[in-house]
Amino acid sequence: MVTAVQAEYEAIRAGLPEYARSGSSTIDVYPVGVGPAAAAAGTARLLALAEAAGRPYRAVLSAGVAGGFPGRAAVGATVLCVRSIAPDLGAQSPNGFISIDELGFGTAVLPADPGLRTVLAARLPDAIHGDVLTVSMATGTAGTAAALARRHPSAVAEGMEGFGVATACAISQVPFAELRTISNLIGPRDRSAWRLGDALHALTVAAASLAR
Repeated sequence: MVTAVQAEYEAIRAGLPEYARSGSSTIDVYPVGVGPAAAAAGTARLLALAEAAGRPYRAVLSAGVAGGFPGRAAVGATVLCVRSIAPDLGAQSPNGFISIDELGFGTAVLPADPGLRTVLAARLPDAIHGDVLTVSMATGTAGTAAALARRHPSAVAEGMEGFGVATACAISQVPFAELRTISNLIGPRDRSAWRLGDALHALTVAAASLAR
């Protein structure tokens, strides 16, 4: 499991006493940094080191707090990613945004592994399923939030690392999934309305459920 920051790492670690074992596999947790570039580089390094040591990872879960789309994922909710999407990977044009897929240079959409997501869903039956957007700049205006909601009708949350983790996993052919707990709603930035403590607690509860 990889997180962005230490607080997320500690929240997950609190739900995994002594790096709880699931079957014969140890669940390791690492903070890899904020943003898609740090997440991709950090995850790729961990995967390469594990493979070189002869103990390759069977799966990677990107986990942390996120902003929820109003009406789709409420504060305190737990979200499981169906697809990780980089919504700003592409180009501007006079006619609107052109995705990297439309440009023919790659893809901005990476699906979570279906089998892994099924396992996670069984452990987290109340989780909301939907696309999770990965941005380098967190949304802070009503206009941007509305535009993203229109362009991505299946998006339920916005984070900053999932697509980077998914990219590293895709290159290494390791199953990827993403779990987010909602600390705030996407829109005008209002730090006083955030419930970060509740989201971190939800992350601990989710981790404990996964370790059973």
